[in-house]
Amino acid sequence: MSEKLQKDYLDDLPKSIVDQIESVCAKKKLNEQQKAKLIEEVRKEYLKSMYQPGEAIGIITAQSISEPATQMTMRTYHFAASAGIQVTLGLPRLIEIFDARKEPTTPMMTIYLKQKYNTKEKAEEFAKMIKEKKVKYYATEVSTDLTNKKIKIVLEKAKKSEMEEIIARLQKSLKGFEVKEAQKSVVIQAKQDTSIKELEKLKKKVLALYVTGVQNIKNAVVVKEGENWVVKTLGSNLEYVLKMEEVDSTKTYSNNIHEVASVLGIEAARNVLIKEINDTLKQQGLNVDERHITVVADIMSLTGEIRAVGRYGVAGTQSAVLSRAGFEETIKHLVKASVRNEVDEFEGIFDNVMINQQVPVGTGMFELVARIGEEE
Repeated sequence: MSEKLQKDYLDDLPKSIVDQIESVCAKKKLNEQQKAKLIEEVRKEYLKSMYQPGEAIGIITAQSISEPATQMTMRTYHFAASAGIQVTLGLPRLIEIFDARKEPTTPMMTIYLKQKYNTKEKAEEFAKMIKEKKVKYYATEVSTDLTNKKIKIVLEKAKKSEMEEIIARLQKSLKGFEVKEAQKSVVIQAKQDTSIKELEKLKKKVLALYVTGVQNIKNAVVVKEGENWVVKTLGSNLEYVLKMEEVDSTKTYSNNIHEVASVLGIEAARNVLIKEINDTLKQQGLNVDERHITVVADIMSLTGEIRAVGRYGVAGTQSAVLSRAGFEETIKHLVKASVRNEVDEFEGIFDNVMINQQVPVGTGMFELVARIGEEE
């Protein structure tokens, strides 16, 4: 390849790819002939991956993700030696991402620690500290006196400081009830007219009362990733954890997309969307071009909040009346459009297909006007 042709080929490529080519050539010590061959192959792949003006990228994106997704399994994954932490993966996880569920089935965090806390002992101590502890964690015996309307909870596991915390939280939470501390136990006196059903509800409420640790962190395990000791949690409380002294806030990650959006903003949530979709597909051995995933993430986060793909999100808020009606709840959309006097401009694909008109993609994007028989 001549030097001029090589320069022309490099001009076709973005600077980031050119820099990578130069880096590989230097690292592998390629001669001019090998470098020219590499540039030619990279250019071929780059041009192959480009899309043409007028291409229906939305349709191609939908097909590119949903076709391989039909091969996904309905399985969950266990962390080894993690005391029963299960993570929802496969098709169920992909569905809850695209449905933009407010809370994932298994919310999780990956907590990275600062350098001075990055040891096995300190990581295990931190994991133990952040695990949420409720009253039922400390309770060794629970009894209900139906005659005197009392609930007695024996708290053998609680230390003195924890006992004081439990009493304080019970008194704050159970206004109108008398809370007494006995030897290593708590007695809650209800009103005499309290029914048995209400007494059982009260018992459940007391046992579920949060005492120490980080709220919503149900379990925490320590795993080694390269040189780092990382804490993986079942449950998520990103806002609280990021403020903790031991935590490296630049790396800590949560799979709860809505929580990330509220704590770190919509751009961070968009990145989590892309990562979660990518990871879910790759765990199943499915390879989908990341640009398709990026298109979906962009559409879901376009308005500044995470929207579902379905009828109550992206598909249900399209500007074209017939596109909305063609997806789901046809009558509802047509009635609403008629009441609001909406007009369909037929600028989309679906609405034009419905009325058998040429779709505005490819060569259908423009009209050709020709002057025939006129001299210049």
